[in-house]
Amino acid sequence: MDKVYLILANGKVFEGTSIGAKGETVGEVVFCTSMTGYVETLTDPTYYGQIVCQTFPAIGNYGIMKEDFESDKMQVKGYIVRDLCDEPSNFRSQGKLDDLLKEQNIVGIAGIDTRQLTKIIRDEGAMNGIITSSPVLDDRQKKILEEYSIKDAVASVSVKKPVSFKGAGKPKYKVAMMDYGTKRSYIDKLTKRGCEVMLFPCDTKAEDVLAIKPDGIMLSNGPGNPAEATFQIEQIKKMLKSDLPVFGICLGHQLLAIAHGAKTYKLKYGHMGNQPVKDLKSDRVYVSSVNHSYAVDADSLPSKVATVSFKNVNDGTCEGLDYANGKVFSVQFRPETCEGAMDTGYLYDRFIAKMEENK
Repeated sequence: MDKVYLILANGKVFEGTSIGAKGETVGEVVFCTSMTGYVETLTDPTYYGQIVCQTFPAIGNYGIMKEDFESDKMQVKGYIVRDLCDEPSNFRSQGKLDDLLKEQNIVGIAGIDTRQLTKIIRDEGAMNGIITSSPVLDDRQKKILEEYSIKDAVASVSVKKPVSFKGAGKPKYKVAMMDYGTKRSYIDKLTKRGCEVMLFPCDTKAEDVLAIKPDGIMLSNGPGNPAEATFQIEQIKKMLKSDLPVFGICLGHQLLAIAHGAKTYKLKYGHMGNQPVKDLKSDRVYVSSVNHSYAVDADSLPSKVATVSFKNVNDGTCEGLDYANGKVFSVQFRPETCEGAMDTGYLYDRFIAKMEENK
C-alpha cells in the first residue's frame, strides 16, 4: 500500500499507509472514543470539516451498512485508524469500509500510533492537520494548513428545502425540526412516536416555521461554532415567543442557551465518542454518545432562566438545561443513539408529553 503522512500544525509527522481515496486533505484533527458505530460517525454532519481519528484500534471489522447512515453521505474531511479490517464479518455487511471511503472520496491514513496522536490532541488541543503523500510540506501546503478553518458549516450540511417525514399510521403530532445538520436517528425516533416531522432548512425564518402550526419544535445537532450562527439564534428567539414545547440537542442545545443569554466556549479537544453524564434529578449516570467541540457556560445563565439537568461526570461541563417555563429543555449529548445511551430515549417521550400537555 502507498505511504502517506499525517502532518499536524505543531510539526509532528506520522507515517502510515493510504486508505480510501487518493489525494490530499486538510481539516481539524479530532479523536472519537467510540468502540463501535464508525458508519454513524463517518456520516454524522456534526463532523463536517474535521479529520476524525478513531481511538479504538480495530475499525471496519463488521463492514458497512448503508441503512445505518446518519445522512446521505460521509461528512468527514479525512479518516485516521490504527488497523483497518479488510475482511469484515457481519450478516448485515454490504461491503468493506475501505471501498466505501473510496466511493465517497474520503482520504484516510492507517497504521499510525493513534494513541500517541490522541495524547497530543489531549495535551495541546484540537489542531489542524493534513494527510498528504510527502513528509515535507511545500509553501502552498503550509499556508493551507495554517489558514484552514471550518466555515459555513451549518449551511453546508442543512437541507435546501423543507422535507416532510411520516411514520406508519395517522400522525398525532406535528414537529417542526430545524436542520442544523440533523441525524436521521432524530427523525426516526419522532416518527415512530406518532409524529409528522417537517424538516426546515437552517435559513428558514421563524414566521415560516410557525405558519405550519406545529405542536412542538426541535432544534437539531450540527457542526461549527454556535456563536457564529447569529441568524439561527434570532429565529429561535422569535420561535420561543410562540410558547410551544422546544427540544434542543447538541448544537440546538447551545443555540437555545445563547438565545436565552448564555455564553458558549470551545473545549480544548472536544467530546467525541462516549462520555458519562449524570441526571441531576435522579443521580443516575448514563454512558452517552457525544460529538461537540463547544460547551455552554451554565454560570452565564441566571437560575431563574434555566437550571442544569445533566452534567458531564469527567469534567463537570453542562450536558443539559431545563428552562423556567417548563416547556423548553435541551441536552448536549445524543439521546437517539443505541451505543450505551438507549435509556435516554425517554427524553423523546418527555418531548411528546409536553406537546400533549400543550394541546
